[in-house]
Amino acid sequence: MKLSKFDTEIWMTDHEGDCLYNLADTCVKPMTIKDLEELIHQDLSEDTRQILFDYGPITGSDALKDEILKMYETGTRDNITITNGAVAANHHVMMKLLEPGDHIVALTPGYQQFYSYPASIGCTYDLIELKEENHWQPSLEDFKAVMNENTKMLCLNSPNNPTGTVLKKDFLEKLIALAREYDCYILIDEIYRGLKKNPEPAISDIYEKGISTNSLAKLYSFAGLRLGWVKGPQEVVDAINYRRDYTMISTGAFSDYMTKVILENKEAVLEKNRMIVDKNKAILRKWLKNEKRVTCVIPDDGTVCFLHYHLDYPSDQLCIELQDKYGVFFVPGCCFNKEYHLRFGFTSSPEKVEKGLALFSQYLDQLAAE
Repeated sequence: MKLSKFDTEIWMTDHEGDCLYNLADTCVKPMTIKDLEELIHQDLSEDTRQILFDYGPITGSDALKDEILKMYETGTRDNITITNGAVAANHHVMMKLLEPGDHIVALTPGYQQFYSYPASIGCTYDLIELKEENHWQPSLEDFKAVMNENTKMLCLNSPNNPTGTVLKKDFLEKLIALAREYDCYILIDEIYRGLKKNPEPAISDIYEKGISTNSLAKLYSFAGLRLGWVKGPQEVVDAINYRRDYTMISTGAFSDYMTKVILENKEAVLEKNRMIVDKNKAILRKWLKNEKRVTCVIPDDGTVCFLHYHLDYPSDQLCIELQDKYGVFFVPGCCFNKEYHLRFGFTSSPEKVEKGLALFSQYLDQLAAE
Protein backbone atom coordinates (compact mmCIF):
# COMPACT_ATOMS: atom_id res chain seq x y z
CA MET A 1 0.00 0.00 0.00
CA LYS A 2 1.67 3.20 -1.19
CA LEU A 3 -0.07 6.33 0.04
CA SER A 4 0.62 9.70 -1.57
CA LYS A 5 1.39 12.67 0.63
CA PHE A 6 -1.72 14.68 1.48
CA ASP A 7 -0.51 17.98 0.02
CA THR A 8 -2.99 20.34 1.72
CA GLU A 9 -2.63 18.81 5.18
CA ILE A 10 1.17 18.79 4.96
CA TRP A 11 1.19 22.42 3.87
CA MET A 12 -1.01 23.41 6.78
CA THR A 13 1.04 21.41 9.27
CA ASP A 14 4.25 23.02 8.05
CA HIS A 15 3.03 26.63 7.78
CA GLU A 16 -0.22 27.30 9.62
CA GLY A 17 1.25 27.60 13.11
CA ASP A 18 3.48 30.56 12.25
CA CYS A 19 1.23 33.28 10.88
CA LEU A 20 -0.50 36.45 12.02
CA TYR A 21 -3.46 36.32 9.65
CA ASN A 22 -4.84 32.88 8.84
CA LEU A 23 -7.00 33.44 5.77
CA ALA A 24 -7.17 29.78 4.77
CA ASP A 25 -8.74 28.13 7.81
CA THR A 26 -11.87 26.16 6.99
CA CYS A 27 -13.15 25.90 10.59
CA VAL A 28 -15.12 28.81 12.02
CA LYS A 29 -13.35 30.38 14.99
CA PRO A 30 -13.04 27.66 17.65
CA MET A 31 -14.86 27.92 20.96
CA THR A 32 -14.03 26.96 24.51
CA ILE A 33 -16.51 25.23 26.82
CA LYS A 34 -16.95 28.60 28.52
CA ASP A 35 -17.82 30.21 25.17
CA LEU A 36 -20.40 27.51 24.55
CA GLU A 37 -21.90 27.88 28.03
CA GLU A 38 -22.31 31.63 27.53
CA LEU A 39 -23.86 31.12 24.10
CA ILE A 40 -26.44 28.55 25.23
CA HIS A 41 -26.95 29.98 28.74
CA GLN A 42 -26.20 26.67 30.38
CA ASP A 43 -23.68 25.55 33.01
CA LEU A 44 -22.07 22.30 31.87
CA SER A 45 -19.56 22.01 34.69
CA GLU A 46 -21.50 19.55 36.83
CA ASP A 47 -22.16 17.20 33.92
CA THR A 48 -18.60 17.33 32.57
CA ARG A 49 -17.10 16.70 36.03
CA GLN A 50 -19.08 13.46 36.29
CA ILE A 51 -18.12 12.02 32.90
CA LEU A 52 -16.31 8.73 33.26
CA PHE A 53 -13.34 8.72 30.88
CA ASP A 54 -13.83 5.21 29.57
CA TYR A 55 -14.48 4.16 25.98
CA GLY A 56 -18.06 5.38 26.17
CA PRO A 57 -20.76 4.03 23.83
CA ILE A 58 -18.73 2.26 21.15
CA THR A 59 -20.76 3.30 18.09
CA GLY A 60 -22.16 6.47 19.69
CA SER A 61 -24.86 6.99 22.29
CA ASP A 62 -28.52 6.82 21.38
CA ALA A 63 -28.92 10.40 22.55
CA LEU A 64 -26.19 11.59 20.19
CA LYS A 65 -27.53 9.60 17.25
CA ASP A 66 -30.98 11.08 17.85
CA GLU A 67 -29.54 14.60 17.64
CA ILE A 68 -27.67 13.75 14.45
CA LEU A 69 -30.82 12.31 12.88
CA LYS A 70 -32.56 15.66 13.37
CA MET A 71 -30.20 17.01 10.71
CA TYR A 72 -31.65 14.62 8.12
CA GLU A 73 -35.04 13.76 6.64
CA THR A 74 -34.74 9.97 6.79
CA GLY A 75 -33.08 7.18 8.76
CA THR A 76 -32.92 5.58 12.18
CA ARG A 77 -30.15 5.01 14.71
CA ASP A 78 -29.15 1.96 12.68
CA ASN A 79 -28.14 4.28 9.84
CA ILE A 80 -25.65 6.23 11.98
CA THR A 81 -22.21 5.42 13.35
CA ILE A 82 -19.72 7.72 15.06
CA THR A 83 -16.10 8.19 13.99
CA ASN A 84 -13.00 10.23 14.78
CA GLY A 85 -13.87 13.18 12.57
CA ALA A 86 -15.15 13.21 8.99
CA VAL A 87 -11.76 12.17 7.62
CA ALA A 88 -12.11 8.87 9.49
CA ALA A 89 -15.73 8.58 8.37
CA ASN A 90 -14.64 8.87 4.73
CA HIS A 91 -11.75 6.49 5.29
CA HIS A 92 -13.92 3.78 6.83
CA VAL A 93 -16.53 4.02 4.08
CA MET A 94 -13.90 3.65 1.37
CA MET A 95 -11.96 1.03 3.29
CA LYS A 96 -15.08 -1.10 3.63
CA LEU A 97 -16.61 -0.71 0.16
CA LEU A 98 -13.67 -0.37 -2.24
CA GLU A 99 -11.45 -3.18 -3.49
CA PRO A 100 -8.50 -3.39 -5.90
CA GLY A 101 -9.74 -2.98 -9.47
CA ASP A 102 -12.73 -0.84 -8.55
CA HIS A 103 -13.10 2.50 -10.31
CA ILE A 104 -14.03 5.74 -8.57
CA VAL A 105 -14.82 9.25 -9.77
CA ALA A 106 -13.82 12.40 -7.89
CA LEU A 107 -13.45 16.11 -8.57
CA THR A 108 -10.48 18.40 -9.08
CA PRO A 109 -9.80 20.79 -7.52
CA GLY A 110 -11.13 18.77 -4.64
CA TYR A 111 -10.39 16.80 -1.51
CA GLN A 112 -7.33 14.64 -2.11
CA GLN A 113 -8.46 11.85 0.24
CA PHE A 114 -11.15 10.93 -2.28
CA TYR A 115 -8.72 9.81 -4.97
CA SER A 116 -5.35 9.25 -3.30
CA TYR A 117 -6.71 6.80 -0.75
CA PRO A 118 -8.60 4.65 -3.32
CA ALA A 119 -5.46 4.65 -5.49
CA SER A 120 -3.42 3.36 -2.54
CA ILE A 121 -5.58 0.22 -2.31
CA GLY A 122 -5.45 -0.50 -6.02
CA CYS A 123 -8.47 1.37 -7.36
CA THR A 124 -8.41 3.32 -10.59
CA TYR A 125 -9.90 6.78 -10.74
CA ASP A 126 -10.95 9.60 -13.02
CA LEU A 127 -10.97 13.22 -11.94
CA ILE A 128 -13.59 15.58 -13.30
CA GLU A 129 -12.07 19.02 -13.71
CA LEU A 130 -14.15 21.83 -12.26
CA LYS A 131 -13.87 25.04 -14.25
CA GLU A 132 -14.10 28.52 -12.87
CA GLU A 133 -15.95 29.82 -15.93
CA ASN A 134 -18.69 27.30 -15.07
CA HIS A 135 -18.77 28.54 -11.47
CA TRP A 136 -16.87 25.37 -10.48
CA GLN A 137 -19.94 23.24 -11.28
CA PRO A 138 -19.59 19.80 -12.93
CA SER A 139 -22.01 18.61 -15.58
CA LEU A 140 -23.78 15.28 -15.89
CA GLU A 141 -21.93 14.78 -19.19
CA ASP A 142 -18.65 14.96 -17.26
CA PHE A 143 -19.70 11.93 -15.23
CA LYS A 144 -21.14 10.06 -18.21
CA ALA A 145 -17.81 10.44 -20.01
CA VAL A 146 -15.77 8.63 -17.33
CA MET A 147 -18.07 6.12 -15.62
CA ASN A 148 -17.77 2.47 -16.64
CA GLU A 149 -18.77 -1.05 -15.60
CA ASN A 150 -16.16 -1.03 -12.82
CA THR A 151 -17.31 2.25 -11.28
CA LYS A 152 -18.03 1.49 -7.64
CA MET A 153 -18.31 4.92 -6.06
CA LEU A 154 -18.56 8.64 -6.75
CA CYS A 155 -16.52 10.44 -4.07
CA LEU A 156 -17.55 14.07 -3.69
CA ASN A 157 -17.66 17.10 -1.38
CA SER A 158 -20.67 19.40 -1.28
CA PRO A 159 -19.91 22.17 -0.61
CA ASN A 160 -16.57 21.44 -2.25
CA ASN A 161 -13.17 21.99 -0.69
CA PRO A 162 -11.62 24.32 -1.91
CA THR A 163 -14.06 25.93 -4.37
CA GLY A 164 -17.22 26.00 -2.26
CA THR A 165 -19.17 24.33 -5.10
CA VAL A 166 -22.65 23.29 -3.95
CA LEU A 167 -24.28 20.41 -5.83
CA LYS A 168 -27.90 21.45 -6.35
CA LYS A 169 -30.87 19.14 -5.85
CA ASP A 170 -31.80 18.97 -9.53
CA PHE A 171 -28.24 17.99 -10.45
CA LEU A 172 -28.07 15.42 -7.65
CA GLU A 173 -31.30 13.81 -8.85
CA LYS A 174 -29.84 13.40 -12.35
CA LEU A 175 -26.58 12.10 -10.91
CA ILE A 176 -28.49 9.55 -8.82
CA ALA A 177 -30.30 8.28 -11.91
CA LEU A 178 -26.91 7.81 -13.59
CA ALA A 179 -25.47 6.10 -10.52
CA ARG A 180 -28.37 3.64 -10.48
CA GLU A 181 -27.47 2.60 -14.03
CA TYR A 182 -24.06 1.52 -12.74
CA ASP A 183 -25.30 0.35 -9.32
CA CYS A 184 -22.66 2.48 -7.62
CA TYR A 185 -22.47 4.34 -4.33
CA ILE A 186 -22.36 8.10 -3.97
CA LEU A 187 -20.28 9.22 -1.00
CA ILE A 188 -20.57 12.92 -0.24
CA ASP A 189 -18.57 14.58 2.50
CA GLU A 190 -21.09 17.18 3.67
CA ILE A 191 -18.90 18.72 6.35
CA TYR A 192 -19.46 22.25 4.96
CA ARG A 193 -23.20 21.79 4.45
CA GLY A 194 -25.74 23.59 6.59
CA LEU A 195 -24.52 27.13 7.18
CA LYS A 196 -27.13 28.20 4.67
CA LYS A 197 -30.54 28.04 6.36
CA ASN A 198 -32.12 25.87 3.66
CA PRO A 199 -29.28 23.69 2.40
CA GLU A 200 -29.41 21.29 -0.52
CA PRO A 201 -30.55 17.77 0.47
CA ALA A 202 -28.19 15.25 2.04
CA ILE A 203 -27.31 12.46 -0.38
CA SER A 204 -28.26 9.82 2.21
CA ASP A 205 -31.80 11.23 2.26
CA ILE A 206 -32.43 10.97 -1.47
CA TYR A 207 -30.47 7.91 -2.68
CA GLU A 208 -30.63 4.36 -1.36
CA LYS A 209 -26.88 3.96 -1.95
CA GLY A 210 -26.05 7.46 -0.79
CA ILE A 211 -23.62 7.93 2.09
CA SER A 212 -23.27 11.21 4.01
CA THR A 213 -20.31 12.05 6.23
CA ASN A 214 -19.98 15.03 8.52
CA SER A 215 -18.41 16.31 11.73
CA LEU A 216 -18.23 19.21 14.16
CA ALA A 217 -15.07 20.62 12.59
CA LYS A 218 -16.09 23.28 10.07
CA LEU A 219 -19.41 24.90 10.93
CA TYR A 220 -19.64 24.09 14.63
CA SER A 221 -16.28 25.41 15.96
CA PHE A 222 -15.33 22.19 17.77
CA ALA A 223 -12.82 20.44 15.51
CA GLY A 224 -10.84 19.46 18.59
CA LEU A 225 -13.51 17.05 19.78
CA ARG A 226 -12.53 14.90 16.77
CA LEU A 227 -16.05 13.59 16.37
CA GLY A 228 -17.68 12.80 13.03
CA TRP A 229 -20.26 10.39 11.68
CA VAL A 230 -21.45 8.29 8.79
CA LYS A 231 -25.10 8.17 7.74
CA GLY A 232 -25.90 5.57 5.14
CA PRO A 233 -27.41 2.17 4.36
CA GLN A 234 -27.60 -0.06 7.42
CA GLU A 235 -25.45 -2.77 5.84
CA VAL A 236 -22.67 -0.23 5.30
CA VAL A 237 -22.96 1.10 8.85
CA ASP A 238 -22.96 -2.45 10.26
CA ALA A 239 -19.81 -3.30 8.31
CA ILE A 240 -18.04 -0.17 9.57
CA ASN A 241 -19.02 -1.09 13.11
CA TYR A 242 -17.37 -4.49 12.72
CA ARG A 243 -14.24 -2.91 11.27
CA ARG A 244 -13.94 -0.17 13.90
CA ASP A 245 -12.71 -2.72 16.45
CA TYR A 246 -9.47 -2.84 14.44
CA THR A 247 -9.11 0.90 13.86
CA MET A 248 -10.69 3.28 16.36
CA ILE A 249 -13.01 1.40 18.76
CA SER A 250 -14.85 4.51 19.99
CA THR A 251 -14.65 8.28 20.21
CA GLY A 252 -14.96 8.45 24.01
CA ALA A 253 -17.62 9.53 26.45
CA PHE A 254 -16.53 13.17 26.69
CA SER A 255 -16.71 13.86 22.95
CA ASP A 256 -20.02 12.00 22.76
CA TYR A 257 -21.56 14.13 25.51
CA MET A 258 -20.19 17.44 24.24
CA THR A 259 -21.34 16.76 20.68
CA LYS A 260 -24.83 15.95 21.92
CA VAL A 261 -24.97 19.29 23.75
CA ILE A 262 -23.64 21.21 20.74
CA LEU A 263 -26.16 19.63 18.38
CA GLU A 264 -28.99 20.22 20.85
CA ASN A 265 -28.07 23.89 20.50
CA LYS A 266 -26.94 23.83 16.89
CA GLU A 267 -29.14 26.73 15.80
CA ALA A 268 -27.49 29.08 18.30
CA VAL A 269 -24.02 27.89 17.26
CA LEU A 270 -24.80 28.18 13.56
CA GLU A 271 -26.36 31.61 13.92
CA LYS A 272 -23.24 32.92 15.65
CA ASN A 273 -20.96 31.40 13.03
CA ARG A 274 -23.21 32.46 10.17
CA MET A 275 -22.69 36.08 11.26
CA ILE A 276 -18.90 35.64 11.15
CA VAL A 277 -18.98 34.06 7.70
CA ASP A 278 -21.42 36.63 6.31
CA LYS A 279 -19.29 39.52 7.57
CA ASN A 280 -16.21 38.01 5.98
CA LYS A 281 -18.02 37.45 2.69
CA ALA A 282 -18.97 41.13 2.69
CA ILE A 283 -15.36 42.09 3.41
CA LEU A 284 -14.13 39.90 0.56
CA ARG A 285 -16.70 41.30 -1.89
CA LYS A 286 -15.69 44.87 -1.01
CA TRP A 287 -12.01 44.01 -1.34
CA LEU A 288 -12.52 42.33 -4.72
CA LYS A 289 -14.17 45.47 -6.10
CA ASN A 290 -10.93 47.36 -5.48
CA GLU A 291 -8.42 44.54 -6.03
CA LYS A 292 -8.63 43.93 -9.78
CA ARG A 293 -5.79 41.39 -9.77
CA VAL A 294 -7.95 38.84 -7.94
CA THR A 295 -11.32 37.30 -8.82
CA CYS A 296 -13.48 34.75 -7.03
CA VAL A 297 -16.72 32.79 -7.30
CA ILE A 298 -18.24 33.29 -3.85
CA PRO A 299 -20.34 30.24 -2.88
CA ASP A 300 -23.79 30.11 -1.29
CA ASP A 301 -22.92 27.69 1.52
CA GLY A 302 -19.89 26.51 3.46
CA THR A 303 -16.81 28.32 4.71
CA VAL A 304 -14.35 28.26 1.79
CA CYS A 305 -13.77 29.69 -1.67
CA PHE A 306 -10.95 29.70 -4.22
CA LEU A 307 -9.29 33.02 -5.01
CA HIS A 308 -7.83 33.41 -8.51
CA TYR A 309 -4.91 35.84 -8.70
CA HIS A 310 -4.06 37.05 -12.21
CA LEU A 311 -0.28 37.04 -12.04
CA ASP A 312 2.14 34.53 -13.53
CA TYR A 313 3.68 33.54 -10.22
CA PRO A 314 3.78 30.06 -8.61
CA SER A 315 1.22 29.71 -5.83
CA ASP A 316 3.56 27.99 -3.38
CA GLN A 317 6.22 30.68 -3.78
CA LEU A 318 3.60 33.39 -3.42
CA CYS A 319 2.27 31.85 -0.20
CA ILE A 320 5.71 31.45 1.34
CA GLU A 321 6.75 35.02 0.55
CA LEU A 322 3.42 36.49 1.64
CA GLN A 323 3.64 34.71 4.97
CA ASP A 324 7.31 35.53 5.54
CA LYS A 325 6.92 39.24 4.75
CA TYR A 326 3.40 40.00 5.94
CA GLY A 327 2.30 37.11 8.16
CA VAL A 328 -0.65 36.24 5.88
CA PHE A 329 -1.37 32.55 5.42
CA PHE A 330 -3.09 30.90 2.45
CA VAL A 331 -3.06 27.34 1.11
CA PRO A 332 -1.64 27.48 -2.43
CA GLY A 333 -3.61 26.23 -5.39
CA CYS A 334 -0.83 23.79 -6.28
CA CYS A 335 -1.98 21.68 -3.32
CA PHE A 336 -5.25 21.22 -5.24
CA ASN A 337 -3.69 20.74 -8.70
CA LYS A 338 -4.72 24.27 -9.69
CA GLU A 339 -2.10 26.99 -10.08
CA TYR A 340 -2.70 30.73 -9.61
CA HIS A 341 -5.33 30.07 -6.96
CA LEU A 342 -5.47 30.27 -3.16
CA ARG A 343 -7.86 28.68 -0.70
CA PHE A 344 -9.60 31.34 1.34
CA GLY A 345 -11.68 30.69 4.46
CA PHE A 346 -14.50 32.90 5.78
CA THR A 347 -13.73 31.80 9.31
CA SER A 348 -11.31 34.12 11.13
CA SER A 349 -12.34 37.25 12.96
CA PRO A 350 -13.50 39.92 10.49
CA GLU A 351 -10.82 42.29 11.78
CA LYS A 352 -8.09 39.82 10.86
CA VAL A 353 -9.64 39.08 7.48
CA GLU A 354 -9.82 42.77 6.61
CA LYS A 355 -6.24 43.42 7.69
CA GLY A 356 -4.94 40.25 6.02
CA LEU A 357 -6.52 41.13 2.69
CA ALA A 358 -5.11 44.67 2.86
CA LEU A 359 -1.64 43.20 3.41
CA PHE A 360 -2.20 40.80 0.52
CA SER A 361 -2.84 43.81 -1.72
CA GLN A 362 0.40 45.39 -0.50
CA TYR A 363 2.25 42.22 -1.41
CA LEU A 364 0.65 42.19 -4.87
CA ASP A 365 1.75 45.81 -5.32
CA GLN A 366 5.27 44.73 -4.48
CA LEU A 367 5.15 41.84 -6.96
CA ALA A 368 3.84 44.10 -9.73
CA ALA A 369 6.63 46.59 -9.12
CA GLU A 370 9.41 44.01 -9.37
